[in-house]
Amino acid sequence: MEVPGAGRHRRIGPYALLGSGRTVGGGELFAARTDEGLLVTVTVAGPEPAANPEFRDRLRAAVEAARSLSGAFLVPVVDADADAPVPWVATRFTAGLPLRHAVDRHGALGEPALRVLADGLARALAVLHGAGTVHGEVDPDSVLLTMDGPRIGALGLVGATASPPPSPTDDMFGLGATVLYAASGGEQDTDALPASLREVIGGCLYPEPSDRPTAEQLVDYLEHQGLPAPEGGWLPPAVTADMAAAAAAVGSARAVQVPVPPRPVRAPGTGVSRRNLIISLAGGAALLGGGAAALAFSGDSAPPPEGRAGGPGTTARPTRPSGARTTSAPSPSGSSADGPEPVVLAGPDAVKAWSRTGKRAPTCLEASDKVVMVVTDKATSFMEAASGNRAFEALNARKTFGENSSHHPTAYADGVFYLFCETPGQFDLLAAFDAADGKVKWAVSLAASDPGGAKIVSNYGRQYLAASGGTVYVCGLVRDGKFSVDAPKTGYIRALSATTGKKLWQVQGTDINNVLVPPSGSRLLAASAVPAKQPGRVQMIDAARKGARGWKVPLRYPSGYFSSGWPLTGYADGNFLFAGGKGDTLSVVDAATGTEKWHQRFEARNGDRVSMGTPFSSPDGATVYVPVGSELVALATADGTPRWIATLDGASDSGGANLFKASLGLSGREAQCSADTVFATDSAKTLWAIDAATGRARWKYSDPSQPDVGFRWTVGGDRVFIASHLTMTAIAADGR
Repeated sequence: MEVPGAGRHRRIGPYALLGSGRTVGGGELFAARTDEGLLVTVTVAGPEPAANPEFRDRLRAAVEAARSLSGAFLVPVVDADADAPVPWVATRFTAGLPLRHAVDRHGALGEPALRVLADGLARALAVLHGAGTVHGEVDPDSVLLTMDGPRIGALGLVGATASPPPSPTDDMFGLGATVLYAASGGEQDTDALPASLREVIGGCLYPEPSDRPTAEQLVDYLEHQGLPAPEGGWLPPAVTADMAAAAAAVGSARAVQVPVPPRPVRAPGTGVSRRNLIISLAGGAALLGGGAAALAFSGDSAPPPEGRAGGPGTTARPTRPSGARTTSAPSPSGSSADGPEPVVLAGPDAVKAWSRTGKRAPTCLEASDKVVMVVTDKATSFMEAASGNRAFEALNARKTFGENSSHHPTAYADGVFYLFCETPGQFDLLAAFDAADGKVKWAVSLAASDPGGAKIVSNYGRQYLAASGGTVYVCGLVRDGKFSVDAPKTGYIRALSATTGKKLWQVQGTDINNVLVPPSGSRLLAASAVPAKQPGRVQMIDAARKGARGWKVPLRYPSGYFSSGWPLTGYADGNFLFAGGKGDTLSVVDAATGTEKWHQRFEARNGDRVSMGTPFSSPDGATVYVPVGSELVALATADGTPRWIATLDGASDSGGANLFKASLGLSGREAQCSADTVFATDSAKTLWAIDAATGRARWKYSDPSQPDVGFRWTVGGDRVFIASHLTMTAIAADGR
């Protein structure tokens, strides 16, 4: 290979180039050696930028800044010449493999390695961004895997010399895409991310740059998870062997020595709290200033979006059914004596009804009023809800990866449990178990019912399982092997007979995401996938007409979420609920017609942005519950009348203000109801039982050992069932 500017003996400056180079960002990269035998890595600028005088000026300034930077995961600059016929930069030689080479040859990295990769890159970028510089070319080609962790250059030619320069948020997007590449084996499939990284890496890929976490926040997030570091080497043996071979191919020489500081240790109380990071990933959940999110109800100040089904858009109060009150309600912040005063939650510790210890940690739970289905990575068993004793013989159906923020593999309806599962010889099954005797009613291969058959099973990701009205619904995303934040995702709904498991119909499209299946009726709700900076919509899907599209309601504002459709949705007594406005308004529409019945806007006392969590309802549908930051608001479904406001006090497990987990909108079962009790978890790892009539706490159950992703729990009848590692616990709704 001929290198522009290199001499006849393949030299650049004082360095002899060794072997062939590879393209990285804005130049060609070579291993090189000085006459004294010291090894360096030389990046040679391409001919086009080299011909630009402004490029040389920017490179000169960037090199000067980079010389002073050092970090455990940064490759420092040791030499450069911006005035050479072809500009070049030399960095310390580091023995390792490019990430792309490792993944292309050996496949995706496992969770421990992915966590090391994400942490190392974030620490390197934190140093760069803290010094006011950016890298600009964080990708699988520029990231080097070494025995001690990932490395990236203290100077990226693109970031250093572009005009205008990339921003730190561009670097964070590059980090997210790089980790996703390593997790998916190059397919850029977000489902491949492990649960411990899904929130934060998904956040790096948000289309709106301001919503992405900073490098410092990402480091802090991983630290607060407290997961163990990998034992021994962090990379697979095959990758390590390739590293050794690559190092040997360079030949015997000494690398230029630049001191490498130890891995930084953050002093107690410093850094960015995981709570603030979660808030930013959730679209800015309420109250960054501390204290409860002050909620002022103001139906008039948040007009419904224009063109809404059921009538033209208007800034006036929406039309109300006869006898209904207006949406404008007294403020709970103290501005009106007529409004409900917030009730600070405080209650006794719960009394356990029973507790049992098993041999395997549950991966997911589902319950009726009589039986609890407990699924592990080895088997599915059934427990008596009243006593915790074994109800039926265990089955060999298993679920290795259980419920998380984007995967809900269980459902219960009409005396039948449903489960995405696998058996020792079969994968990708949907099974139905009779709740009366624990026997298998039917099991079907979802791969066989995929369009095109089992050969392309990987194209249909299973994310959500629901059952209602004699039909089982499998919902998820269609994977096409491509990845772009500017392109909307394609979702699908597959309907199967609850009696036989036979496929009834399937629909798919970019207008089908975040599918909501109500507990009754044949109308489903779907939110459209949202391309970058574009508005979306919600629409009714008519199951009685084999998934035909029904009414549509446009949303004026783009999504604050990356990995799924928007908005957050719920159902109550024949009405669909969804987050409207800028995520601060609850809109309630008739499920049959899409006509708005009322809407309610939430405002923070201190002026911070408010972002609702997932609205949910009481079993009878008469009350709607809306989590907003530290407050849970109960509203009458009929007209939006505020009934009570419950508020959390104190700090979360990471030191910030305590928040309802459901208000963050990042996971599934963070709030559920029995007939007379609302159950909700908070960010201090406490489960609260709240009297549905008064908003006062009946009891609390704290478990500091719970992982950051939250409790694994479910409600059946008047009991709540909690899995904590190997232990299953039941608590009665009344706490006695």
